[in-house]
Amino acid sequence: MSDIVLHDYWRSSAAYRVRICLNLKRVRYTSVAVNLLEGAQRGDANRAINPQGLVPTLVVDGHALTQSLAIIDWLDATFPEPAMVSGNPLTRSGQLARALVVAADIHPIDNLRVLKRLEQQFGADQAARDDWYRHWVIEGLTALEAMAADKPAGPFLGGEAPDIADLCLVPQLYNARRFEVPLGDMPRLCAADAAMAAMPEVAAAHPDHVRPR
Repeated sequence: MSDIVLHDYWRSSAAYRVRICLNLKRVRYTSVAVNLLEGAQRGDANRAINPQGLVPTLVVDGHALTQSLAIIDWLDATFPEPAMVSGNPLTRSGQLARALVVAADIHPIDNLRVLKRLEQQFGADQAARDDWYRHWVIEGLTALEAMAADKPAGPFLGGEAPDIADLCLVPQLYNARRFEVPLGDMPRLCAADAAMAAMPEVAAAHPDHVRPR
């Protein structure tokens, strides 16, 4: 068994995705906390393994893997069951498209460093930052709700079993609720999120369960 260490922050959406994937695949790992609020991600120790100064980083036998979707891809290749991405090219394309709505379109412009930059460069107060956050979340999730109409039958975005899009959805809805984003017009997304929450492996990855005490 490889020595696997996850450099993690309990409320990081990207790290949350990876925790869910590790749990679903029943991969044993050790967690190392990186406190984003204290700026530990920009410190020398974290930059030595993640030059971007971000989380998560998955260190496997001394090899540092970065970027959550790339980490999930490695986990899928190394621990094939349950698969997070299909081997069927058409199915795979749909899964990645849904995942990237969150991981490439919503999350990057709503993460902590962007919100701080809005304050530092443009003087945005908390209300303005929250409005910014909600705008991009609603725009992205509205599109994802429409895309979910074409998903395979089943409770998850992946159909009868979770896929990489479900891994991205759960943290995004967690954050949407924190910022009081209205989700009443997104029944497909909420149903998939509820199906995920009912899984013990997903529940164990929730920020409330991994938050440092």
